[in-house]
Amino acid sequence: MTGSRPTSTSSTTEQPEPDPGRRHLLVVGRVVRPHGLRGEVVVDLLSNRDERHRAGARFLTAAGPLEVTAARPFQHRWLMVFAGVESREAAEALRGAELRAEPLHDDDALWVDELVGSEVVLASDGAVVGTVVAVVANPAADLLELDGGRLVPATFVVGHGSGRVVVDPPAGLLD
Repeated sequence: MTGSRPTSTSSTTEQPEPDPGRRHLLVVGRVVRPHGLRGEVVVDLLSNRDERHRAGARFLTAAGPLEVTAARPFQHRWLMVFAGVESREAAEALRGAELRAEPLHDDDALWVDELVGSEVVLASDGAVVGTVVAVVANPAADLLELDGGRLVPATFVVGHGSGRVVVDPPAGLLD
């Protein structure tokens, strides 16, 4: 693996403790409020993936599963229609609902839930420089926050997998 990889905002680092008997689902959005009278809702998506707002996308909520039948951009958010939600009252019942979904498989993406807890090593000599404790959103590039407080821009990630992240930072960045 060479070169930089794009990051993905498809999840948050605020994941609940996993339940050993359940699949790991990511929080990918939240229903903000109803919009109009026919069941449409305003959704704040945490994901930058098109698959999350296409017709047929499925989410799990505390109230049960939801399937997107239509979606369109709306003021930096999305207006969505879910199957079976056909009135303002039904839409109001979804207010505040967390939308959870299965992780998407993409070999070229860095997923927050896979990065947190990973050991970070240098590409040059394999030296361990820390463990990722969080991923900090930043306009230029997401930052890997390491135990000890050091920050590494995700643009310097050249490989990852199996609880390990390989970085190739410029000289002096980690001093």
